[in-house]
Amino acid sequence: MASPTKNFAEGAVLFGIGLALRLFTEDIEIPVFTLTKLGVVLMAIGGIEILYGVYRTASSRSGKSGS
Repeated sequence: MASPTKNFAEGAVLFGIGLALRLFTEDIEIPVFTLTKLGVVLMAIGGIEILYGVYRTASSRSGKSGS
């Protein structure tokens, strides 16, 4: 299983790539999908990864202090 730091880092990278796609690809057209919509999806997935990393960090800390 991946460490919480890895989840947080992957989420931050995905969020950054999604934000770049959302901001800078409005005039580029691809027949299959829109890059700005792909950017929003990547930002959402990245945000979920970041929240999951924070959750795992908090739950591991609370588990250690309770022992």
